[in-house]
Amino acid sequence: MNLRRLLSLVVLLSLIAAACSSDSTDDAAQPADSEIAGTDADDAMADDAMADDAMADGEPAPIGPDGRSGPAAQIDLDDVPRGEFVDFGTPPDVPTGDLAPDVLAAAELLFLDAIEDGVILGEERDAIDVIAESGDPRLAWLISDLLRLAQEPSLAVALADAAGTLVDREFEAFSAWGRLTDHLIAWDTPAPPDYLRFKRELYTLIVPEWEALFEDGRDDRIDWRHVSWGGVRIDNRPFDTTDDPCPCIPAADNPEVESAADATWLEDDDIVFGVVINGEARAYPRRIMEVREMVNDTLGGRDFAMPYCTLCGAAQVWFTDNLPDGVERPVLRTSGLLSRSNKLMYDLTSWSVVDTFRGVAQTGPLADIDYQFEAHTVVTSTWGAWVAEHPDTTVLIEDLALGRDFDFRNGRDADGPIFPIGDVDPRLPVQADVVGVTTPAGDQLAVHADTALSAIARGEVIEVEGVRIVRQGDGLAAETLDGQPIVAHQAFWFAWSQFHPDTLLWPAV
Repeated sequence: MNLRRLLSLVVLLSLIAAACSSDSTDDAAQPADSEIAGTDADDAMADDAMADDAMADGEPAPIGPDGRSGPAAQIDLDDVPRGEFVDFGTPPDVPTGDLAPDVLAAAELLFLDAIEDGVILGEERDAIDVIAESGDPRLAWLISDLLRLAQEPSLAVALADAAGTLVDREFEAFSAWGRLTDHLIAWDTPAPPDYLRFKRELYTLIVPEWEALFEDGRDDRIDWRHVSWGGVRIDNRPFDTTDDPCPCIPAADNPEVESAADATWLEDDDIVFGVVINGEARAYPRRIMEVREMVNDTLGGRDFAMPYCTLCGAAQVWFTDNLPDGVERPVLRTSGLLSRSNKLMYDLTSWSVVDTFRGVAQTGPLADIDYQFEAHTVVTSTWGAWVAEHPDTTVLIEDLALGRDFDFRNGRDADGPIFPIGDVDPRLPVQADVVGVTTPAGDQLAVHADTALSAIARGEVIEVEGVRIVRQGDGLAAETLDGQPIVAHQAFWFAWSQFHPDTLLWPAV
């Protein structure tokens, strides 16, 4: 079996499938009555008739309580949904130290030499047996990486069986990669010695451009065990080449915008990600962001990048100006890699890996100077409510969607995460929408969006840990108790809680 040709074929088929899916929609997928955190439309949205009348008169439409005045919120905790605890069982014992000489030789034969030669024959199959009988569960990480990419049936079966032996579990070949990786993450199984060298060899076989990204980083900033292929190639097009085609998720740089009055293609209930910088408002329609996943833009005199992780429901803004001396403006791009189902972005200027969720440089020149990107609030709202509150807003033009309308939220992702995430805090369902903030005291706080929107619609006030949650459009933002803005953005609970495992939660279930 020529593994190099096999892996290349897997990549090609994945890209063909992605192209096909991008040109079609799921006719069976119906949008929810209210897509903002699953809220009840009557409680969380403006009265349609009133909004229409006000907009016809050229006046912003009233949208009800904003959360700044009224009685304190009274929450029945029985009404707050709970997540499910997943028991991954007792983890296997893990040895420490170097690999035994015969095991190291088998690992190098299977995961380095055979990959380079593109051939898995009898000798390499014997190496799988040596690894399986080694009693070292750390090697299951290498098997997981190969399972992700090599889909030849007999090889997948052999690898799944070997992984099962190492961790004392049974895995079906077709689902082995996801289930094995979930267990390894949940158990926090250590990686084998020299793990990055093995992983780099395998992944750069698929996308050679990743060579510059797979380098040692700060141990407290990047965990290569959690990095996996997202099924797409890297976007390494130069800055301001928005219209250039690529076999990637194509970022939009300096995107063309139009006025709200000209955006007749948008419906009032379409979801947008709203940003206001220095008094200037702009809406980024979710339909476009599902296609682009990254925008490099300028608004209110500030340069910034907006990544949108479709898998974790989070649109964020990271400023790319006011830089240290000697640092060029970062141009953030989609790498094609994931970390626990969160997109892994990188800076095209310096080829530094950047944590999308936390905005911290993880490898490369930006990590060398401990660079932390500055964040800004993003509000998830319907278009109708956003433009009612911000009538002078601009919005990205429809052409940037490339004729596509994925609606991942109600289609691909409707049944939960499609990539491994490991163990998840069970206080909320994995894909419950939360609005995440950092409190004035420096603690992380997640606010259950559905509960908060309903409370504000009742005229109640949410104040917790020095943070007041307020309504913008028909989404949520945050401020201090004396009205100063606090950076906030919406995300799925599994993503927020895995990056902030000690997070506070409102309501405190």
